[in-house]
Amino acid sequence: MNRLIPGTAMKFSEQARESAFSLISPVLEATGGLTLSQLSKLTGLEGTTIQNWIKRGWVSATNGKKYSEQQILRILLINMLRKAMKLEDIANLMRYINGDVEDKSDDIIDEILLYNILCRIIFTAEDEGAFDPDKVKELVSREIADYKSEIADVDKLRKAMFVMVMGYRSGCLRTEMEKGLEVILDEM
Repeated sequence: MNRLIPGTAMKFSEQARESAFSLISPVLEATGGLTLSQLSKLTGLEGTTIQNWIKRGWVSATNGKKYSEQQILRILLINMLRKAMKLEDIANLMRYINGDVEDKSDDIIDEILLYNILCRIIFTAEDEGAFDPDKVKELVSREIADYKSEIADVDKLRKAMFVMVMGYRSGCLRTEMEKGLEVILDEM
């Protein structure tokens, strides 16, 4: 299986299981951020797509030519959901979780923690073949239980993470369906 780290074009490694963003953060520390071309390679997105998300206010504007940790995290989160959800719905979901993209004071969870928890839930669900809605809700509750002191609104986050995990899974299923359809169309 060609397993990727959600929102990226990076191959999965066991190090990603506990802290997916830890594979990216050393590069950010060494370089002071990613350029648009580096971010495009990381995510598989066109530069114009990333710039469009900034223009729409879904990602904060850059200072200079490098993308910060916060911008990269927001782009990864949007990217991991876009195969199954409308971009406006993703933007609304992100506002539900962390309010205004420019204002950290209204965030219910740090985005690095959100991304890492979300990846852990996805990896666990994939390993266990457990994308049943009740099982996903159980995984979400279990994963956020250890971080209650770092989450401003646990109930709100639980609802949002359920949607995010199911959205990610829906995107994966859509990709598989499209591959299957391509095979059929090639045979015609």
